[in-house]
Amino acid sequence: MKVGIIGTGRHGSRYAGHIVKDIVGMELVAISRRSAAGLEQARKWHVRYHADWHDLVHDPEVEAVISVTPPTVNLAIARYCAVLRKPLLVEKPLAADSRSGAEMVALFRDAELPLTVGHTLRYNDIIQGLRRNLVSAGRLFSFSACHRLEPSSLAWLEDAATAGAGVILHTAVHMFDALRFITDLEIKRVRASRYQIHNPNLEDLFTAQLELTDGVVGTVDSSKVGRGRCGRYEFVGLDGELHGDQVLGRLEFIQGATIMPLSHAPPTPTIVPLLHDWLAFLRGDGANPVSGEAGLAALSVCDACLRSARLGGWVEVESPAMS
Repeated sequence: MKVGIIGTGRHGSRYAGHIVKDIVGMELVAISRRSAAGLEQARKWHVRYHADWHDLVHDPEVEAVISVTPPTVNLAIARYCAVLRKPLLVEKPLAADSRSGAEMVALFRDAELPLTVGHTLRYNDIIQGLRRNLVSAGRLFSFSACHRLEPSSLAWLEDAATAGAGVILHTAVHMFDALRFITDLEIKRVRASRYQIHNPNLEDLFTAQLELTDGVVGTVDSSKVGRGRCGRYEFVGLDGELHGDQVLGRLEFIQGATIMPLSHAPPTPTIVPLLHDWLAFLRGDGANPVSGEAGLAALSVCDACLRSARLGGWVEVESPAMS
């Protein structure tokens, strides 16, 4: 499978490196990057360089496309890939807003083309362990979750026209997909607040209450304001509590005051298993690892949080029509 990557900056270069070194049956043949650094990358990886991403999609040797760009570009890339009938793996978030995301999903559904979303956190062993062990907590009542990172050094994350939004769209989207994946429940409505600490234009601190199906309630927060980081989840059930931190590598079950550590694998790059599963999917040997519809569901929660923070009060999570 010959692949082209649009966007080989910090995260896109990880995709490229893994394809070059770790993925048997997948070949990187072209890249596109706005920065002149793309020329040097192309020489290092022995691939073609396209200054304009349209040319990469049009490249006859490129059989499938990976997009690792700001989300405001994804809809245009998806439209072009659909016209030229190229399967697309788009790094999360799926798009800048759920309306754009719904159009992407509809385009690929109607064209009967594969659309996959890079929610790689699903491949983290702590997240997998939370999903496997959630039944041990018994009937689920509530949860809390947080994703906290250091302040960003990427200038485009301060530009609303490029980024679309702040930590709600670029960090909390991880939590929303992970909560759906771990619990198999849907997020129904939210009540959110957002704050600007270091970022002059977009939120870099966010908190919210969430209501899920089956009457499960919880709180979440996400930020890029301090020097520490975490990715913690706590689930409260009738028979105990299940805790995990996907950043710090902790997984434990709690009954009373007894903490029982649960086994889990050491951290490994999550892009690698996603690419393996994507390749199998494209070959017809497996299911879509993360469907466009799943990416759209997480994006719709982001939209609801942004609306709630702007308007105040509870906001229903809408399911966009995919016409």
